[in-house]
Amino acid sequence: MITMDQYEYIRTAHRVYGKSIRLIQKETGHSRVTIRKILESEFPEYKRRSVQSYPVLGKHRDTIERWLRQDREIPKKQRHTARRIYTRLVEEEGYAGSEVTVRRYVRQVKAKEGMDTSRAYLILEPECGQEAEVDWGEAIAMVKGIRTPFHFFCMRPRFSGRPFVRAYPCERQQAFFDAHAHAFTFFGGVFPVLVYDNLRSAVEKVLTGRNRIEQDAFRKLRSYYNFEARFCNPGSANEKGGVEGVIGYVRRNFLVPVPVVESFEELNEHLLRSCLKHGSYRIAGRTENIDSLFEREKECLVPLPAVPLANIALLETNVDKYSTVVVDKNRYSVPVSYARLKVRVELSIDGVDIFHDGGRIARHARLFGNNKWQLDPQHYLELVRRKPGAFDSALVIRRWREEWPACLERLLARFRQKQGDTPGIKDFISVLMLYRDYPPEDIEAVVELALENSVSTSDGIKHMLVYSGPEEHFEPLAGWPATPVPDITRYAGLGVIR
Repeated sequence: MITMDQYEYIRTAHRVYGKSIRLIQKETGHSRVTIRKILESEFPEYKRRSVQSYPVLGKHRDTIERWLRQDREIPKKQRHTARRIYTRLVEEEGYAGSEVTVRRYVRQVKAKEGMDTSRAYLILEPECGQEAEVDWGEAIAMVKGIRTPFHFFCMRPRFSGRPFVRAYPCERQQAFFDAHAHAFTFFGGVFPVLVYDNLRSAVEKVLTGRNRIEQDAFRKLRSYYNFEARFCNPGSANEKGGVEGVIGYVRRNFLVPVPVVESFEELNEHLLRSCLKHGSYRIAGRTENIDSLFEREKECLVPLPAVPLANIALLETNVDKYSTVVVDKNRYSVPVSYARLKVRVELSIDGVDIFHDGGRIARHARLFGNNKWQLDPQHYLELVRRKPGAFDSALVIRRWREEWPACLERLLARFRQKQGDTPGIKDFISVLMLYRDYPPEDIEAVVELALENSVSTSDGIKHMLVYSGPEEHFEPLAGWPATPVPDITRYAGLGVIR
């Protein structure tokens, strides 16, 4: 083996100093043939054989090639792997070589025959304003101090890459439709083509190829906003790889650290700000940032309808004996006077409105999950006043007492002490009824004042509440005597009529 030092010495000695080949032979010990090759050519680099010999595998190569050709007619999931080819050669033909050699030869045959293109990707250049990709992701947030799993909807245009993200407690169809409406409003228009997985909210049945039977409600959404739905092949999430990547990006960036919020509205405001801030980001391979690309893209979008799609589910049901209606496996209260009557329910993604005879009788925030109760205390106060013995054990009162301020507990104790247990509870319920007409902060301020001044009746508290509004100044009539300000401390000395 000739080293670089020897190669340099032989060429320099002959070409620069004019030494003869015979003399160089004596000095180096190399043959004349070798010296002439060095003088006539470049330094001999290592050259890989143009044809691999495979001495042990040689007689099995035809078998391998035959099996691979036969695989062309077999479903992909039942074709030979390199490992399976190796085990068959060992078991059936007595192959004594290594598995590495078999793997190398299988790769070589597949590359030569164009059998394996799964590792190759096409460089795509999406058309401006034509397509967007849609998907769901999952994450957690601290909502009112509780660790809460949630789902987030993501829509990403293929051209500009500007993401829209919105959080929901569930992935139900109504949330899916609501997210579309918010996304179209965010983008200021509708993309002509949306690309989806085969999610249940949109697809009723997957047929062969690209054919799908769509859900009727989804077809209504599509028809209203006038876009075309395109569905990926089953198990081929890479066909909408842009939105798949954004979901991971959102989870790692928009939701780290874990958001601490009071409501889903606050969480969605955080996500919206993050989406807008992301507009300054420049996608690899692009010369413009996301906002610049979107300025060009939004001109190509389908205009929005005059009003968003009414995303409301309607149903009729009966109020049960507990003065509640069961909607989506959860219970919502109505005033007790409507018990056992038929009502109509309008169910939106974030609210439940209950109607009777054309008028709304109750409105609640929507619950998600099963067997939960949404009870409005005002719906039950008349019934509790008729049955004061159930005050301490009534579910609606027990839940409210966990949240109401300490001043109400002190007022209840005062009423019971001064009026007796049953009359005191009934009179205290009259105070609770004031929440229907006055702001909570006004009532609680007056209750504190009443406690300081030993007021022990609901009439006294109501009187204080009426006269505790902003003071208005009126000029007295000429000759009319001035009216003194009432002394509320006198209520403490009034006896209680039993």
